[in-house]
Amino acid sequence: MEAIATGAAANISSETAKGIFQEVKRHIRYVTIYKKHVEKFEEKLEMLIAKRTSVQQEVDAADRKGEKIKADVEHWRNTVDKKIEEKEKKVRDLQDKAKTKCFIGLCPNIWSRYQLSRKAEEDVAAFDELLRQCQFNGSVGYRDVPEANVDASPNGFKTFQSREKVLRDIMEALNDSTVSMIGVYGMGGVGKTTLVNEVARQAKEVKLFDWVVTVSVTQTPDILKIQEEIAELLGLELKEQSRAIRALRLRERLKKEKRVLLVLDNIWAKLDLKEVGIPWGDEEKICKILLTSRDQNILLLFDGMVSQNTLKMDVLEKNEAWDLFKKMAGDIVESSNEWRSVANEVALKCAGLPVAIATLARALRNKDLHAWKDALVKLQRPSPRNFKGIPREVYLAVELSYNYLESDEHRQTFLLCSLLLVGSNYSSITYLLRIARGLGLFPDLYTVEEALNHLLTLVSDLKAACLLHDSYSSDLFRMHDLVYDVALAIASRDNNVFALKPEDSLKDWPDGETMEKCTMINLPFVDITHFPKELKGPQLSALRLGSKNSSVEMPASFFKEMKQLKVLELINMHISFSTLSSRFLTNLQTLILNLCVLENIAIIGNLENLKSLSIVGSDVEMLPKEIGQLINLRIFDLFSCTKLKIIPYGVLSSLSRLEELNLPVSFVEWEVEKHVNQQTNATLAELKVLSHLTALEIHIPDAKSMSVDLFSRKLERFKIFIGKSWDWIDVKYEYSRVLKLSLNITDNDQQDHGIKMLLKKAEDVCLDDMKGARIALHGLMDIEEGFQHLKNLHIQNCLEIKYVISDNDSAAEKIEFRHLRSLTLESLPQLVSFSCEKNKRRSTSESQHELSLFSEKMVFPCLEKLHLSSINVERIWNHRLSDKSFCTYQNLTSLIVEGCGNLKHLLSSFMARSLVNLKCLEIVDCKFLEEIIFSEEGDSKEEVILFPQLNSLKMKNLEQLMGFCSKEYKIEFKSLKILEIDHCPRLKGFMYKSTVEENQCFSSQALFDNKFGENGNFPLEKYEDDMAQPTLWMHSTEWPMLKTLEAYHCGKLKIFDYEDDGQHDSPIQPQPPLFLLEQSLFSKDSTIWKRLKCFVVHAKRYSRMEVVLVRK
Repeated sequence: MEAIATGAAANISSETAKGIFQEVKRHIRYVTIYKKHVEKFEEKLEMLIAKRTSVQQEVDAADRKGEKIKADVEHWRNTVDKKIEEKEKKVRDLQDKAKTKCFIGLCPNIWSRYQLSRKAEEDVAAFDELLRQCQFNGSVGYRDVPEANVDASPNGFKTFQSREKVLRDIMEALNDSTVSMIGVYGMGGVGKTTLVNEVARQAKEVKLFDWVVTVSVTQTPDILKIQEEIAELLGLELKEQSRAIRALRLRERLKKEKRVLLVLDNIWAKLDLKEVGIPWGDEEKICKILLTSRDQNILLLFDGMVSQNTLKMDVLEKNEAWDLFKKMAGDIVESSNEWRSVANEVALKCAGLPVAIATLARALRNKDLHAWKDALVKLQRPSPRNFKGIPREVYLAVELSYNYLESDEHRQTFLLCSLLLVGSNYSSITYLLRIARGLGLFPDLYTVEEALNHLLTLVSDLKAACLLHDSYSSDLFRMHDLVYDVALAIASRDNNVFALKPEDSLKDWPDGETMEKCTMINLPFVDITHFPKELKGPQLSALRLGSKNSSVEMPASFFKEMKQLKVLELINMHISFSTLSSRFLTNLQTLILNLCVLENIAIIGNLENLKSLSIVGSDVEMLPKEIGQLINLRIFDLFSCTKLKIIPYGVLSSLSRLEELNLPVSFVEWEVEKHVNQQTNATLAELKVLSHLTALEIHIPDAKSMSVDLFSRKLERFKIFIGKSWDWIDVKYEYSRVLKLSLNITDNDQQDHGIKMLLKKAEDVCLDDMKGARIALHGLMDIEEGFQHLKNLHIQNCLEIKYVISDNDSAAEKIEFRHLRSLTLESLPQLVSFSCEKNKRRSTSESQHELSLFSEKMVFPCLEKLHLSSINVERIWNHRLSDKSFCTYQNLTSLIVEGCGNLKHLLSSFMARSLVNLKCLEIVDCKFLEEIIFSEEGDSKEEVILFPQLNSLKMKNLEQLMGFCSKEYKIEFKSLKILEIDHCPRLKGFMYKSTVEENQCFSSQALFDNKFGENGNFPLEKYEDDMAQPTLWMHSTEWPMLKTLEAYHCGKLKIFDYEDDGQHDSPIQPQPPLFLLEQSLFSKDSTIWKRLKCFVVHAKRYSRMEVVLVRK
């Protein structure tokens, strides 16, 4: 027994000893083969870095496509970066210790080697796991949907406190799970759209919904468009044209979401939600729907809507209405107790409707007190006439503004404007002119030009009275829909106008009694199924008639009983030869054929009293020679008649009283002048015969077809394109005098004096591909006489041009472009300077090296936009310009410089200080540019350089750029919202050290340091590092409006965290990071991110910043 126990113990001891031996052996191997473990660590580290780089390349590709990066990819990248930095640092530290020896350097440091080997083995296992996890199923990104179409800011909504209760009720209903549909109703102009936009903004801000989609339905809902808008905002692409199929796809997409807010604004009738594709019903209430309408009854037509969930949006409170009224009417209303009393009573009669308040207050502005009292009496005694959907008081307020217009001409023009509106309640002055002259509104004005000037004055007065509004072009105007409704009612009541809105349908033609009194019929877009044989209108002076079906033919005797008809506009109609018979239309003054099918229009030549003829969008190929019989014609328009190839010779010259000829996107087949018997097509020489011509729009592809002195000095308005390269779509309609030239000339050629005359008058001039000219405007414009009207100058693709103008013969001390607002110089590789002056015409390369684009002699007092592209000048402005010269650029708001390969510097410090109104600064593809602002001798470094209006700064593809300016300067950007830096590989810092300073200091520079603002609150902590890798550093400074910061392809940039060493007395504590930084986008060099811990910005200073992007 004892032997057995002894044997068992021996076996146990043997096994234990063996285990201990193996464990000791394993630990000894850590020391003996530590190099292999380190080599394996290095190998796996390289593999992981390579995989990290590969993933980053896929991320970059996805980012360029506008895709968002998947969450697991982001997590993996962040984990890898953290592990690499952590593991590599520890291993490197242990390697350094392992190299040291013990016992006065005689023995290796075994403990350090052991630690190093064991750590390397553990890290290899961790790296293997990370490599295993790098399985992303092919794609690292996904295409996200666009942001919801709601404003990011309240946009003044809080100024009306009366809206806050409705707003709160809506937000509570949106939070109530039992409520699926909410409605807001109120009269037109009360602010419903503003309210629901604020609701959408707040819902998005507090993340109440995953999706917030806003769609305007309008009076004539377009289901396909509504479906498209909703789908786009959900990231769904609808390729099908079938309304039903699109609805099914949209419904399935919405069913996949749990929290969707759909805002359907401006509803005028019940909308079938299922037809659109919106899931609805007892089992499909996926979305919460917010509706707006003028009529509560319309809202209650929707299934699921109950009256408790329809919220009325009322007019303004008394004090709010009064505040708005005072602002619009002026300080005079507070000048005395009597004024205040009367004005307050008038304001009360506006019923708190913002649009009515603005309209009436502006109408009475600057009027005497007796006018105010008279207005008050009329408001207190309303007529029994009412208008559906508008309270009587509001109707009267708008009508009173109408009545208070200066003259009957103003009132008639206002009513006529309302009858000519199209689309979103807008129309054009040129169109209004043709109708107004045809109706004889201006009998005392003989010429078209006189009538136009008078009409412009009237429209300007109507805008001042808030009855009309500006549109996107100077030729267009708009009208508020409430004012539009009132105007139509007044026209119907007072002028016997029969008019339907585009959304109305014509069930039947007006009865005989109505037609007997009717003075105008306005049916521009109705669904006409038939025409009466004769439409009796003995007092009818104007007829606008448009059909949705062009195949419905108009009877030949339709106009038989319209002897007084003066204005006729037909839209999308089928016109036969006999329809426009002169037997019936004896008094016709204006004829407009818009998008009509024209069988034969030769009969128009018999309308001997016709003064204005417009043919728009017709397929006519040949103009009949009978048109030449219209000897009383003043205005002739051929718009967008792209198939028109022949205008018989002699037709244009026969129109002896013609004052305006417009041929845009139409006839261009001008024939070179020959012997009379050989001419078949129109020639430009015929225009010289038209002695009354004052307005002309034409395209002349071949300058050889022009004759000398072609263009008359009487031309007041023109859009003339000469050369083949022009397109009418590029025309800037804010200018009435446009000249575009593409000619083959030489400096010594005697140019057409007609062109010189046009250049003197032109507001918009564009020169393209001018061959044979060293000086762009030499021979075309005299310095002493020119540039008096020029507002936009664009010169491009002129390979031989060295100068724009020559002042060799000018004794003037300065050359002033006193009205020039925009200047573009593009693709001019030989350009030396803007002006060719006597002392500049030297042939040596040294003299040209000294030239700047703009000399001190050039003056641009109104210049707002300057765009320089692909020119090779070395300087834009003379560095030593006087203070007086710098002031000539003080109105500059946009400066764009791209592809200027010889520029090394952009602005002197003196010049920079003068650009006080600059809002946009872009510098792109200037490969030798080293700095934006450069230091000058004698400049005061202490004086702050202010860019008070600059909101966008972009620097892209600047290979040699070291910084925006030297650290010696103090700069402030108090309005900057966007900062974009893209591919600036040598960027050392936004404000960088000079070469001298670099040699004296080895500190890493910051992209932004405490010089970059007058009141820096964070002490700058510099990191001691290689100067080739500067630091991106953000600290507190004067950028309160900055929203976006982007840095691309800046491979040498580093970001370091803010570290307080406790030596600085700063009252401001670092705040949590405000922005997401994609650290992997900086550089392939992983050491850039070894020390990155956080990105610290003081939240108070950067409260408006929204986005920061930093990319390699």
